Amino acid sequence: MKQTIIKKTEKGKSAMMIALCFLIFATGLCTNRAAAQVKNIVLVHGAFADGSGWQKLYTILTAKGYNVSVVGNPDLGIPEDVAATQRVIDRQDGPCILVGHSYGGAIITVAGNSPKVAGLVFVSAFAPDSGETLIGLLQKYPHDPKSGILPPDKDGFVWYDRAKYHSGFCADIPTADAAFMADSQLPTAVTAFTYVFTDIAWKKKPTWYIVAQQDHSIPPDLERMFGKRTGGTVSEINGSHLIFISHPEEVAKVVEAAAKGSAK
Repeated sequence: MKQTIIKKTEKGKSAMMIALCFLIFATGLCTNRAAAQVKNIVLVHGAFADGSGWQKLYTILTAKGYNVSVVGNPDLGIPEDVAATQRVIDRQDGPCILVGHSYGGAIITVAGNSPKVAGLVFVSAFAPDSGETLIGLLQKYPHDPKSGILPPDKDGFVWYDRAKYHSGFCADIPTADAAFMADSQLPTAVTAFTYVFTDIAWKKKPTWYIVAQQDHSIPPDLERMFGKRTGGTVSEINGSHLIFISHPEEVAKVVEAAAKGSAK
């Protein structure tokens, strides 16, 4: 009887040791996964705007512990803007998530080939494929009368019509904010619209795409096409072209999902 009790006690101890080892292993695994989460976020603005538009998203993400950098791309064309983005990527102390809005999506389509880039997030953005140009993509869809993209000026730069800036670019942000953005906009070199893309990053990296349902600058159906063909995670927000300003919390959730989903 005593021998039976001892055997049962030993079995009980063995079971407890196995359970304890499993708990330690599982805890360590969770810790390792948490440590592997990408903590660096690089934000790339689009045409007719500048990096200041990312402030709300920056504030949300930094409060959650992310290291957020904002690229001040000069909108001089894909080679120059990719180079500006690459300089910021090079400063990261580990893998990063690259987030591009509008024309910024075209930039990250190239800059995303950097080995430091773990994932891509397109926010109502262009996601061109090999052989495509931005102007060619836009011309495949009916012109939106609310769009204020003007023809190139005498110096070869494209501006957004100030009179249409609020209604066509950012109808869901305050009028005063839209007026300031219109008056501080960066024009974009026409060569950005005629550049022929090659070596597409979204074919190689995990991708997330956000469609702006009320976009009058890039047709929402064109955005849906971009999202679908990337093969990544696609979501939609009922907002204007500048959804990262009017719906920063929703955009932040997608960026966080990318940071967690891209961890290796």
